[in-house]
Amino acid sequence: MVAIIDYGLGNLFSLANALEAVGGKPVLTSDPDAVLKAERVILPGVGAIAEAVQTLGASGMDETVREVARRGTPLLGVCLGMQLLCSRSTEDGEHEALGIIPADVLRLSEAGGLKVPHIGWNAIEPTREHPLLGGLAPGSDVYFVHSYFVSCRNEADVLAYTEYGARFASMIARDNVMGAQFHPEKSQFVGLKMLENFLEI
Repeated sequence: MVAIIDYGLGNLFSLANALEAVGGKPVLTSDPDAVLKAERVILPGVGAIAEAVQTLGASGMDETVREVARRGTPLLGVCLGMQLLCSRSTEDGEHEALGIIPADVLRLSEAGGLKVPHIGWNAIEPTREHPLLGGLAPGSDVYFVHSYFVSCRNEADVLAYTEYGARFASMIARDNVMGAQFHPEKSQFVGLKMLENFLEI
């Protein structure tokens, strides 16, 4: 069973449909006990990180996610969910995130006339082999919608980079904890393959 954490800020049904399409059995849940019992956990999210942190904290789900990470359960953060795994964010001030991966969330630059948010297809360039990337070619295109990016304090935590004016970490991974800045559920074959790979980790 895959628990998709429902805290009111995610594209949950599209993600659940994508997981079902590759053979998963997703459950949308806001129950910490159900999350802790799951074989795999996905932390989704869209919107502002301050609201997300506050919502997770009010329900106690913030500590539940940390416990999932500590237990070694495969944990995947998607879009804002990946940013929530980090140490802090500079979106609308400075906010502490979950602190699972030592990294900072910073705003994309509009230098050179780039549009922010970064919306649309762009390539991911893996830094190493990883089960989440099995069967995917370097330079595969995925679908992004974001104004902030993750800057890892430890280069070893970066799983893939993407170029948008500058190079940023579009995927992260440390032990059982993984993150994707893009939306796998909107990334067609590549995203579905990635979700299929997650089910096998």
